[in-house]
Amino acid sequence: MFSDRTCPDTPLLVVLGAGDRVYYGYALQHIAARYPVALLDEKPGEWACDVSAATVEVDLAADEDVFRAVGAIAADRGVAGVLTYQDQHVELAARLADFFRVPGNTPSSATACRDQHLAQSLLTAADILSITPALAGDAGAGADAAVEHASALGGPVVLKPRILSGHAGGHRARHSREAREAFVTVRNPYQPGGQCAGTGGVLIEAYIDGPEIGVECVVLDPDTVHVAAVSRTFTRDQPSARESGHLVDAADPVLRDPRIGRLAASAVAAVGLSRGVVHVQMRLTHQGPRITEIGATLAGDLIPHLVHLATGLNLPQIAADLATDADPDLVPSQSRCAAVRFLYPSVTGHVTAVHCGIQAAWLERLVWTALPGEHVCASPNTSIRDRTALAVVTGGDPSSCRKRLQLVEERTGIHIQAGTA
Repeated sequence: MFSDRTCPDTPLLVVLGAGDRVYYGYALQHIAARYPVALLDEKPGEWACDVSAATVEVDLAADEDVFRAVGAIAADRGVAGVLTYQDQHVELAARLADFFRVPGNTPSSATACRDQHLAQSLLTAADILSITPALAGDAGAGADAAVEHASALGGPVVLKPRILSGHAGGHRARHSREAREAFVTVRNPYQPGGQCAGTGGVLIEAYIDGPEIGVECVVLDPDTVHVAAVSRTFTRDQPSARESGHLVDAADPVLRDPRIGRLAASAVAAVGLSRGVVHVQMRLTHQGPRITEIGATLAGDLIPHLVHLATGLNLPQIAADLATDADPDLVPSQSRCAAVRFLYPSVTGHVTAVHCGIQAAWLERLVWTALPGEHVCASPNTSIRDRTALAVVTGGDPSSCRKRLQLVEERTGIHIQAGTA
């Protein structure tokens, strides 16, 4: 079904997938505020339709239908560009951009960033400092292979899906039993906003201690990579390496380390990215930064929203500018901190009640992602889908943001009827 609420002859920016409003609503709203959007989605929510100039109901897994739909838009209004902010659609976006001759990355580079095993192979071939994983299959023998790889690496290891970003859920394992359990946990990747099909398998890498950062890069062309911001990732619980939040400091001292920008630019070149906003994950080890992952689109987990709150840089709009061959504004307008914390259940069961006892100007948002009646799982079986709430705060420095996040967590409550299936 096609619905167009506009009359002008301005070409439309095709956006693939609205995603979950909690995690992606801000991105679509920012993009639609700058460009008239043609949103393609199987079942776009009312909120997404309200901000889009046009909507097309189409199964994004059906390539022929998608190409036919975009062809109709091109014939009727023209296509100004193709964009997605969801990892599972980057390959399709690249193929569409190539076919309709609008700016974008090559399909091969998008594939490399979707398949983290392939990406790490390219980084290794280019002699780029990274954490090289082994690969275990997802068939019946996969768990046995995972245990063998983990034993060969020695010490703690991290298992994560071959497909999707690290935000889909890595899992740390200290011995064979945990490696087997972790394999089962991560072989079916999930991210907020929808499931994703793709090449199966689980990546296993030696756990390397050190802070984890995300380098938010703006790729203007193959030779020009601008570091817009750095995000710090928080994890909690053992053995799970689940992410409990992120923080963006506009004055983060790591931004002054020239190795970060050089390493990110080298990784972008190695996988062949040439245009767009990309997310490069690194771990700051004692031997220097090491790349753990590279993504061909905006980071997940509200990180671009934190960048906007902290620096004023609007990464969704910058991505839209690059997709339409416009010049983006890369000058920060402020210098602050912003952080998000994800809350998880302490027990397994059904949610019966939630409450929040705090209101403050620095609390940018508090969203319950588990509502009464829903079932949640506690550690060690918890995953991203079990997050009960998220809170976004702002502050003048990292310390104030951390204290405010802690205060929010202490003053919010959730009641779970334990043991219910």
